[in-house]
Amino acid sequence: MFSNVALEERVPWDHPLHRIREMMDGILRAMAKDFDGLYAKTGRPSVPPERLLRAVLLQVFYSVRSERLLMGQLNYNLLFRGFVGLEMDEPVWNHAVFSKNRERLLYQGVASEFFRQVLAEAKPHLSDEHFTVDGTLIEAWASQKSFQKNDGGDDQPGQFRGEKRTNEPHGSKTDPEARLYRRGNRQEAKLGYLGHVLMENRHALIVDAMLTQATHVAQNVNRGGSVIDGRTTRHESYQVSQRKRPLIEKAFGWMKQTAGMRKTKLRGLAKASWQFLMTAAAFNLWRLPKIQAAEV
Repeated sequence: MFSNVALEERVPWDHPLHRIREMMDGILRAMAKDFDGLYAKTGRPSVPPERLLRAVLLQVFYSVRSERLLMGQLNYNLLFRGFVGLEMDEPVWNHAVFSKNRERLLYQGVASEFFRQVLAEAKPHLSDEHFTVDGTLIEAWASQKSFQKNDGGDDQPGQFRGEKRTNEPHGSKTDPEARLYRRGNRQEAKLGYLGHVLMENRHALIVDAMLTQATHVAQNVNRGGSVIDGRTTRHESYQVSQRKRPLIEKAFGWMKQTAGMRKTKLRGLAKASWQFLMTAAAFNLWRLPKIQAAEV
């Protein structure tokens, strides 16, 4: 028996992914020249960059923990297949091939260009008057036991016999670029990176994002006071910023809980950086249809 039902008809017309897919079509057309040199000319066929980016977004949107699980979803989930652009009888990729192609693609600076194109899509809704900036700890894919003396002098991995653990004579053997960081007094120090976000305050869209090494200590607030003096707090703009700050915390919450950025599964600053940037772009894409609908 044969069926003439289109794959798109199986997905409700008002599903959020429909509008996101329409935006993605325009964004990917604008990036076509960036993809021209990325297709494999010989050897095993590579994953088309356009489809790869769509698949990466699905992994973020639906909290898919691994590439193996993502390929499984693409094999039987009609919603996923339709969004990526796979036909009903088209085979999915091997998870290892997908991972290698993803890293090769995003190392080319495609993640930065993709974020820029998403931001261009959001431009009509962006405020140019008031912004909020904040940072959050992104845990590294490395255990505390991997944090050892660089000269190999530890008696046992992760054991310091009363010595203070610091980043200078120590480092992670699993992820050497990760740094030990503590968000405040009486909190456990963890290996990780710092994720920084600049957000506009009208619609809580991310206008810039970057990941850095955790190379500084957060300032402490003692006895209910503030480390910021009256030269800053006396301005009305500072009060607005304080009222808007919960919006950026919601963004961090989405990036960590839904998108899986609480603990990166990639090692090294370069890989974790493009993951953080792609997650920020995905956050904007997920919010844009709601913002556009509210303004109609």
